[in-house]
Amino acid sequence: MTTSPRSLASVLFPVGLLLIAMASIQSGASLAKSMFPVIGAQGTTTLRLIFASVIMLLILRPWRAKLTAKSLRTVVVYGMALGGMNFLFYMSLRSVPLGIAVALEFTGPLAVAIYASRKAVDFLWIALAIIGLLLLIPMGEASSGIDLTGAAYALGAGVCWALYILFGQKAGNDNGVQTAALGVMIAALFVAPIGIVHAGSALLMPALIPVAIGVAILSTALPYTLEMVALTRLPARTFGTLMSIEPAFGALSGLFFLQEYLSLAQWLAITCIILASVGATLTMRNESKPLVPAD
Repeated sequence: MTTSPRSLASVLFPVGLLLIAMASIQSGASLAKSMFPVIGAQGTTTLRLIFASVIMLLILRPWRAKLTAKSLRTVVVYGMALGGMNFLFYMSLRSVPLGIAVALEFTGPLAVAIYASRKAVDFLWIALAIIGLLLLIPMGEASSGIDLTGAAYALGAGVCWALYILFGQKAGNDNGVQTAALGVMIAALFVAPIGIVHAGSALLMPALIPVAIGVAILSTALPYTLEMVALTRLPARTFGTLMSIEPAFGALSGLFFLQEYLSLAQWLAITCIILASVGATLTMRNESKPLVPAD
């Protein structure tokens, strides 16, 4: 009699965590953009990761993780991918609306999902993704297109996101939720020199500290911890399907917090990429089991 409710709760719990994580990270990105005029995207990324690493160090106490040489290498790659994803994504936000940047970035996990399936139907998802990209990237002299440099940064962030998923699963299996803290610390060390060179002493402005802490909590400490918990409690296919709606979270966050109004073609492009990602995830070749047993 009690088995069914407990089973339902075990499913809804990680799903809820993932939805909260997506809403948090996109609202945090909107807040972060307000810091760009003062310290740039480089400095904003640096402060975000530094404060997030301090918060997660205190909460998760990653020194308790038992690292082997092999697992340490995995965590280092995971952390560098995390840092690259944050840095390139913020660089794209300088000239690309939030929702579009997230959609372009999402081509990374979309590629992971398609590679994991490799069925004939995947050509449909590839076609949908290409249609979405063509609707977003400027063609010829089309004035409605987005900035190519910003688009390239967002696509680069997508590559890092793919590495984050692949190595995050491996690292999470070895060290659980402590992996999130270790990864953010490594990401901070990786990105900090770039931010320091770019922003210099402006990073120490007292007025920026409350905003930076808010960004660190909303964009890194909270969502990455929740994602790591969900990642280790959901099948990879379910995780990918749920993550597919993140571009919509980004577009809505940009609309509500930044007044970034998208054209009909841009909303259609985001929808195509979401549908491509959902479809590719649902037709994955392997029915993956949760990475670790749910308690």
